[in-house]
Amino acid sequence: MHQPVISFVALAAIAPAELVRMLNDPDVRRHMPLAGDDWDEARAADWARAKDAQWLENGYGPWAIRIGGTFAGWGGFQKEGDEADLGLVLLPGHWGDGAAIFRELVRRGDEMGLTNVSILLPPSRVRKKGLARLGFVPAGEIEYAGHRFLKFRLSR
Repeated sequence: MHQPVISFVALAAIAPAELVRMLNDPDVRRHMPLAGDDWDEARAADWARAKDAQWLENGYGPWAIRIGGTFAGWGGFQKEGDEADLGLVLLPGHWGDGAAIFRELVRRGDEMGLTNVSILLPPSRVRKKGLARLGFVPAGEIEYAGHRFLKFRLSR
């Protein structure tokens, strides 16, 4: 089986027009209830800088993800209370690469010593069996900014 060549770079390294394409994609937005509307290049560039700043603030953060050199989406860890929340958002053409990317993100989290890892999924995400295979267990529901999320925690 062919493994995709996955690389991780700063979000600010991605052209704002590519970020806008992802952030305005209706299939992506269906699973990103907090994203808001009307993304333009200036707003996307600000968003990327804010995501990248998390590395300085927390010692970890999200990356832009390229597959074979092509922008595929973003993913990584963001501070949520005393946990590192693992997120992964891919353009629809790369959804089939999600499991490989997710495994790599979990591996990198282990290397960084992140022991308290959670995932928040909107109820629109119906496929959850892969989370169990990676060691995540249900941890209830939370409401965040007026939206309901299903919470999973990495069991070590």
